[in-house]
Amino acid sequence: MNLSPQHLQALYQAYCKTHVLWKSTDISTLKQLEIPICYDPLFLRKLERRLRLGQLAEQFVFNQLETCKSIKILAENIQIQKNKLTLGELDALLLVDNLPIHLEIIYKFYVYDPTLGKTEIERWIGPNRKDSLIEKLNKLNQKQLPLLYSQDCKFTLKQLDLEHYKFEQHVLFKAQLFVPYQQQVTIELLNTDCVCGFYINTSQLETFKNHLFYIPTKLDWFLKPHADIDWLEYSNFRSESKVFLDNNQSPLFWMLSKTGELTKSFLVWW
Repeated sequence: MNLSPQHLQALYQAYCKTHVLWKSTDISTLKQLEIPICYDPLFLRKLERRLRLGQLAEQFVFNQLETCKSIKILAENIQIQKNKLTLGELDALLLVDNLPIHLEIIYKFYVYDPTLGKTEIERWIGPNRKDSLIEKLNKLNQKQLPLLYSQDCKFTLKQLDLEHYKFEQHVLFKAQLFVPYQQQVTIELLNTDCVCGFYINTSQLETFKNHLFYIPTKLDWFLKPHADIDWLEYSNFRSESKVFLDNNQSPLFWMLSKTGELTKSFLVWW
């Protein structure tokens, strides 16, 4: 990948510091895997190709897992096929303290839209107004996790000499959450530590005309804002963000106030 070692380590550290989307209670019957705080603080894997954000998050998790003495990775990114057609993929099969676990890894960005649904869970949606939390939970329960019990998966596990394991199913679901600007949001089911900032629409943008702006690349969405970058003036940010908005894309951006306060936000197109 075209990332410097320092940049890659910064992304890894930011991933590790991202909180799980829920903690004590199971959401939609999904159990979070608790990774012991024993993993290596450095990312040690070699990356041969450029990865999307979600794929890089998987590699970060694998790095954490394989540096924990209590965890053994049996297989990762297991393609399940039928007649050369890919049905899906199991992210990882593990032994955690000798307990067999099938793990699905998720890293998402959600904004809270109070106009959606009737419940807290139904109101979290991707900033581009796609890929809602409830849709992801349903996909995990109805498609991704049941794949383990399919005949085609059993055939694959037999080829890998893993068919004798009875796997428990867990997720490692991390997320960054963004709430509407200057609106009170009650969060009871999810982990409030996941809230990283707010979102605004174009009509609210002028409120921040005296701030400086920065639009990070997609992989840098992992990061907390920092000041050591080339900032944009308000007018330049409006021009650059318009390219995203015209394509129904909501850019993530950082802001720097006159008082030196750094914030992380989305400018939504809708």
